[in-house]
Formats: sequence, structure tokens, C-alpha cells
Amino acid sequence: MIEAMEGGVAENRKPQRSTQRNEGEGNRTAARQYNEAQRRFVQSGKVEEKAREAEHALKTPEKSVLERAEAVGKSHKRAEDPEITRKP
Repeated sequence: MIEAMEGGVAENRKPQRSTQRNEGEGNRTAARQYNEAQRRFVQSGKVEEKAREAEHALKTPEKSVLERAEAVGKSHKRAEDPEITRKP
């Protein structure tokens, strides 16, 4: 509990510790969680349904928003890793 405030800073304030370790670049825990979520989605049987929804979205006014997001994503990949766009 914070007992007194002086100049906007608590006197008895303890530093908060994160329950997550900082794994830095290439976070294995996050990668494992992402991969598991993708496996669960595929096993759920909803892939075809979502593909149809995405195809339908391209026939609506949402198409321009999706195309703009795709262009932004593609521009980032080229800037981050030249090997991605290298021709075989």
C-alpha cells in the first residue's frame, strides 16, 4: 500500500517485477505460443470458413483497406530482410 506521496512519487513504492522473462529477439516462448495457436486454429476446422470470409471481404468496400494493409506489410519485409525478395 502506498502510504505517502511526495512530489508525485511514492515513498514506500517497491519496484514491480515482471512475471515474464525478456527473451530478446527471437522470443522462443512467443514463437511456441503462436505456433500452438495456429495448430489449434487449423484443427478447429474453421480454415475454409475464414478463407471464404476473406474472399467475400475482397468484394466489399473493405477491399481497399485490406490492399493497403498488404502493401504496408510487403514494404516492411523488403526493408527488414533483403533475402526475402531475392530471386532464386
